[in-house]
Order: sequence, then structure tokens, then C-alpha cells
Amino acid sequence: MSRHEISRRQFIAGATASAAALTIVPRHVLGGQGFQAPSDTLNIAGIGIGGRGRADLQGCRSQNIVALCDVDPGFAARTFGEYPRAQAYADYRQMLDRERDLDAVIIATPDHTHAVIAMEAMRRGKHVYCEKPLTRTVAEARALAKTARERNVVTQMGNQGHAGEGTRQIREWIDAGVIGTVREVQYWTNRPIWPQAVDRPTDAHHAPPGLDWDLFLGPARHRPYHPAYHPFRWRGWWDYGTGALGDIACHSMDAAFWALELDQPTRIEAETTPLFAETAPAVCRITYEFPARGSRPPVRFVWRDGDLAMPRPPQLVNGERLPGGSSGQLFVGDGGVIGADMYAREPQVFPATLHRDVIASPPPPRYPRSPGVYLEWIEACKGNGTAGSSFPDHSGPLTEVVLLGNLAVRTGQAIEWDAKQMRATNVPEANAFLDEEYREGWSL
Repeated sequence: MSRHEISRRQFIAGATASAAALTIVPRHVLGGQGFQAPSDTLNIAGIGIGGRGRADLQGCRSQNIVALCDVDPGFAARTFGEYPRAQAYADYRQMLDRERDLDAVIIATPDHTHAVIAMEAMRRGKHVYCEKPLTRTVAEARALAKTARERNVVTQMGNQGHAGEGTRQIREWIDAGVIGTVREVQYWTNRPIWPQAVDRPTDAHHAPPGLDWDLFLGPARHRPYHPAYHPFRWRGWWDYGTGALGDIACHSMDAAFWALELDQPTRIEAETTPLFAETAPAVCRITYEFPARGSRPPVRFVWRDGDLAMPRPPQLVNGERLPGGSSGQLFVGDGGVIGADMYAREPQVFPATLHRDVIASPPPPRYPRSPGVYLEWIEACKGNGTAGSSFPDHSGPLTEVVLLGNLAVRTGQAIEWDAKQMRATNVPEANAFLDEEYREGWSL
């Protein structure tokens, strides 16, 4: 048979295929309501899955979890067991090399490895969800924001309150002048709930079986394993974490940073208990001063952690309590206050009579509502909408603001900040903490 001839069997097969092509029905229709076609499903990998990463993966279970990575398989065993079909790794670099069909990664490692992992993923064209704080240093936050914009990948930081209803209500109430002009925001938290204000331990320990301590260290300087660092206790150590401020302020400062349209502060001052070389202090009070913006007046943030309590607002009477309990936020206006927990959930206006008025006649909604921090990111990765806490537009600048407080803490001096030049103009030694040197073999 010549190359221009076909058999009867080939003709029938081709005709059948052509008929099918003419009557093709999208798979989501054939599958019925709720069906998600494979082409509409992201291939996601989790990096750092033993702690917060487990909850992040659960938030994305509608997608295809194809790979899991953790330096401590014992600590992460529960999560590995929940995704038996996912390929397991200890080294995220090997995972990115081998999992060529990955669309996106979720990063929930200790703070000091956020930047190197997110940067490598973005350079490979992967979308990134990264836990808060976005980075451990100001320079890292700025670098990730720049790369995310250049690579045109979808990014989201895990400050879930930004996607919440409460954050939108607060901004709409402020825009409507419910509490008048806001000039101050107060914050408080029960953190630290881990050991800090301590010196480096000197006793020797063996690492738990399976833990790759060198991979845990990543870009941080080498030191022997000790249970004072891992698991979870790393947050108070400057080499790995960012203290109570870094842990909570990317949540609690988020609503004010967005609602008041803030940029960078110009002055940051900290008062603390005694300082330690390698760990955050036990107690901090940090004051941020933001300049006026257009018609908006200057704003002051006052942060308290440890056992510091905020003075009771005079707008609360008859035993009324602020929402939030041990960790919250308070917007102080010249006509009232708004209180909420650290995620900006269920905000309340005080005096209570003012709250009843705003509930009875709320301002009209002005800002689009979100389906939640995970679905918002997933849909943006698929080209549907945007991620509200993206690195370039929101979470990068917010993280910079938060981390500036640690410059004042670590130096013990008030910082005059030049955001454009990215430097402290009055305390040169503070600039050493903006971008600490990685150990050999690691870089952005």
C-alpha cells in the first residue's frame, strides 16, 4: 500500500475519531457538578510539612499534592502518611529538579530558609505560597518581591486574615469615618510561647534519627544540633527566626497597613528587657512612626509582646472586653475605637452604642470579598483573579515594616529609616542586620 492509500480499518477509525471531535463535551460537564478536570488541577508540592505546612496542605487538598519535602521525616511522618501517593524528599533542590510537572509550591519551613526556597522556585517558574513572615531579613523581602514581579508568578503569603471578612469591614468602617480619623494602632500578643532571652546551649546532643541537620541549617552558619532549636523552638533564635514580632505582626499589622494605605515608617524605637546576642528579648514595646500620606495624617503603631499589657481604652465601660484575648489589635480614632483579634476577625466598635449603630446601618461594601487565602491563591494560579497578599504588592512591603522593628530591638537604638535607600541613616550598625551573609554554598 502506497503512502497515499489507507485501509478500510484505518478509514473507519479516523472517521470515528473525527465524529468524536465534532461532538466533544468538556470533561467538567461529563463529570457533573463538582467535577474538576485534570487540566484544572494544580500540581503542588509542600516544603516543610511537619508543622504549619500540614494545615497549608489541607487548605489546598482540592489540588493534586504530588510531592512532599521535609528535612525531618520523623517530625513530618503524620503528613507524609496522609499523602501516600506523593513523592517524598528531604532536599527541596532535588525535588525541584525531579518534579518537572510542578505548578506551585507551599513553603512552611523556618523563617531563615523561606527566601532561598521561594527564590529558587520562582526562578523555575513556579507559583509560591509562603508562610509568614515572608523572610527573615528586609533585603530578602525586597528581593523576593522584585523576582516575583519579574517572573510573573502568582505569590501569596500565609497571613490568612488579609483574605478575611473582618479586614474588609475594618477598612470600610474607617473609610466611612465610623470612628473618626485614625492616628494610632495598638497591638498586643502573648508571644513568645517558646524559649528566648537565653544564651547558646553548650551541652552536646545527637540529632534525631533521619533529621538532616545540615539541610535544616541551610544558609545559616553552622552550629551543632540541639533540641533548643528544633523542633519549633527556632523562632526565638536570630539565626533562624524573627521572634514574637515576626511570628505575629504579619497577621496583626496587616489590616492597618492595608486599610490606612501605609508605606514604610520613618522612625522605629524599641524598649526591651535585657538583650541577648543570639535570641530575641523576653519582652518588647516597639513604636513605629509613619508619615502623612496625602490627606491622611501621620500614624503610630505601638507593639507589645511578652507580659506587657495595653492600657484599658476609656471607650470600654461596665466590664466590656476587647476582642482578641491574648493577641489583638486596636484602631484608635478621635471618635471611637475598633478592636479585633490578631487575624482581624469579628471586629467590634467601641463605645458599644456606636457598634450597634454600624451593625444596624453598615457602610456599603466597597472591597471584593475573598473565598479564602488558599482558594484565592489557587484560582489566581489558574488565571482567575489575583492573590491579595502577593509578594510585590502587599506581603513584601508589609514584611519589611515588621522586620524593621527588629533592627531597633537588636541595636537598642531608635532607627531613622530611609526606605528608598534601604538603610538606617542614624545607626550604621543596624544596616548589618538588613541582609546577613549566607554560609558557603548558599545564595539568593
